[in-house]
Amino acid sequence: MIPYLLITPALLVVGAFFLVPLGFSVVGAFEGPAGATMENLSRAFGLYRTDLLFTLVIVVASTALTGIGAVLIGGYLTLGRSRIAVRVLSAMYRWPLFIPFIVAAQAMRGFIGQNGLANNTLIFLGLMPAEWAQGWLDWRGIVVTFVWKQLPFATLLVAGAMAALDRSGIEAAQNLGAGRARILLGIVLPQVGRNVMVALVLSFVTMMSVLSVPIMISGQSPTMLTVAMAWRINSLGDYGTANALGLVSCLMTGAVAWVWLRQAARERGQGEKA
Repeated sequence: MIPYLLITPALLVVGAFFLVPLGFSVVGAFEGPAGATMENLSRAFGLYRTDLLFTLVIVVASTALTGIGAVLIGGYLTLGRSRIAVRVLSAMYRWPLFIPFIVAAQAMRGFIGQNGLANNTLIFLGLMPAEWAQGWLDWRGIVVTFVWKQLPFATLLVAGAMAALDRSGIEAAQNLGAGRARILLGIVLPQVGRNVMVALVLSFVTMMSVLSVPIMISGQSPTMLTVAMAWRINSLGDYGTANALGLVSCLMTGAVAWVWLRQAARERGQGEKA
């Protein structure tokens, strides 16, 4: 009885702040002035098909780059030979973890804009003529901001799993002359594959839900679904279409989570058989 009492507050919070709003959103996606209808979904796909594809491409690309960066940073923290470089990297890569997305977006506007810090620094150092300066306040800026903000979280998961590995296999490979890249890809990465997948899934879900970055970095069209949902509600008061777009976003993130859960269940079943 006591264990059930202990988990009751957590279940109430999840139910009140996630399941209930999700239920209202799903129901609202199929509600119209005359009752149940598919018009909201039809309008969502008809008007925002390009935004849907844009969102998927941006989030998938950002997730892939985040995973690659996390593996590279975690690999160097595990296999790096320069103690100073390892300490500096381990101290610096975590900083964006404590910065909210809205602050990260505002900081990136001042960094990658046409008159931003990056271009001005290159011009000042004589590495680029002034007429070559161009801003990245478009889809590239969204990807850069997502990766920069989400990379510390993914790296913590991946680097922690790498640090917990038995180093006997790594040391044996080093003694046989294997390079760090081969050790990382052939020995370390296969053992932390599940942790990498968890980091990718959580990063995908997080980036799908962010509004501040696309709305502050890029005001162009197409845009991400979060911006489209906010515009339908704030400008048109169209909660039906916004709910339909939210349902599509939930289905996309649910599909990614389902693939991961299925893979995890398959690996667990193979482990039990072994």
